[in-house]
Amino acid sequence: MSKKIRVTILDDHQTIVDGYHHRLDNSPLVEIVTTIAYGDELEETLKRHPTDVLLLDVGVPTSAANPNSYPILHLIPSLLQKYPDLTILVISMHADRNLIRGVMEAGASGYILKEDQTTLKDLENVIASVNSGGIHLSRRANDAVLHGISEKEGTLLAKRQLEVLSLCLSYPDSSTADLARLMSISNSTVRNLLSGAYLKLGVHNRIAAVTKARQLGLITPEPPTIPAGR
Repeated sequence: MSKKIRVTILDDHQTIVDGYHHRLDNSPLVEIVTTIAYGDELEETLKRHPTDVLLLDVGVPTSAANPNSYPILHLIPSLLQKYPDLTILVISMHADRNLIRGVMEAGASGYILKEDQTTLKDLENVIASVNSGGIHLSRRANDAVLHGISEKEGTLLAKRQLEVLSLCLSYPDSSTADLARLMSISNSTVRNLLSGAYLKLGVHNRIAAVTKARQLGLITPEPPTIPAGR
């Protein structure tokens, strides 16, 4: 049997945490290793409890003595730098477009709204998907991110995003670490490049991103179909 995906949860609402346990405790894919309620507990918790996927609420207090929300847009890049194999999945009630875009650009692999019961009922598979390199956004979060972006802007990828997709095409079995070594950048930078490309292309994983980029002629296109008999 393959090793379960280790999950740490940061959320200060016990009813929400109980819901995660209800959905995941009997999962053959996922194991909740620990839960915490304050942002300043997170780094020490990750040191003590190796984690593959971190479920993160954006409105959690910084500490018991400081009720202000912890600095998520600073924390995400910092955590990914220290733990390059960590995947961060944000689950929040906040649907502000700028916050969602900021969280995704900081390196998160997904943003799920707590109202999105369809996705939450399938949380086990969503966790497995982002752990394997995909991204996941609730429909409303996805619409918020893409709102106001023209079709041209949405498919215009930066040079480094095109580079990483080209490498994904050439080396389809490469891990994030493999791509980072090929590009001489950090694992977290590769994750950010891929996530940004997924968002612009409107897809959720590498295969779909490479396929769409080829269809749009952004990277090496699909070879032409040669009629039978030639």
